[in-house]
Amino acid sequence: MLANVRFTLVRLVAVAACGALMLPLAGCGKKSVDPAETGLAEGHYEITGQIVGLQPDRRTLLIDHEAIPDFMPAMVMEFKVSSGDLANAVEGQRIRGETYQDEAGTFHLEKIWPVDAVADATVAAATSALREDTSIRGRGAYREIGENLPDFALYDQDGKVVSGARFRGKKVLLNFIYTRCPIATMCPAAVAKMTAVQRAAADAGVKDFELVSISFDPEFDTPGVLHTYADDRGIDTSNYSFLTGPESAIRDLLKQLGVIAEVQGPLIQHSLATLLIDERGRIIDRADGTRWEPDQFLKRILPRETTEPTS
Repeated sequence: MLANVRFTLVRLVAVAACGALMLPLAGCGKKSVDPAETGLAEGHYEITGQIVGLQPDRRTLLIDHEAIPDFMPAMVMEFKVSSGDLANAVEGQRIRGETYQDEAGTFHLEKIWPVDAVADATVAAATSALREDTSIRGRGAYREIGENLPDFALYDQDGKVVSGARFRGKKVLLNFIYTRCPIATMCPAAVAKMTAVQRAAADAGVKDFELVSISFDPEFDTPGVLHTYADDRGIDTSNYSFLTGPESAIRDLLKQLGVIAEVQGPLIQHSLATLLIDERGRIIDRADGTRWEPDQFLKRILPRETTEPTS
């Protein structure tokens, strides 16, 4: 009961400070801001705050947010979010993202990233080290079969930091995709092939095996977007991670793993590669494009006794 009373009072504070949430924000002192100066779409604003409540039935988060320059003062208010962002939300967590108001007056929050000093420092340090490694390798940045997978640290579909070291001691099947890819024979086919290998390995009782898809499109593919993408396709994420993070880290991984990606308007023109990494972190097999068959990798993933013919 107290929680409900507190929630109601908080909503009233937000309404009193800025007028009814379902009405235009003229009372918030909103000023005209040139979108080109912020890098945001028109009507979108950066926001940072703390999650103080979750409303799963309404698919909303209650955010105690900082002042948004030229838009509204600091306050506590509701925001509609995606199912993936709602699933990742934890009360007390600090986040950043973009907000906008739709024609009905409802506030939405998207492009949500966790704000955590330790996690951010871990990702930043790994990104810097990867950038230096790529620079030192120069024209020889591309890693051949037999070389190690470069070290990295990115965020998974749950907003958790995942480093390359986590996969040591396991075989890993890794590729690159982006969730908005509209070409059935590209990213959708690549993910379908990955899940086919996942199912076959699970049916054979394979242990210590992981799959990883890294996004070409970190600007759009936030952890919540990746979470929704996996959920919508019924993908088992217990050993399949969808990763995203700093654009610099993504570019360096692409360069070192020999994948081409070029942004062209709303689309990304890219090549595809799927790599098999062994327990020591070495690249041991590779398939370019999506015409490969699961058996190519399964024969190196399955225990030897399951692949050798019986006498």
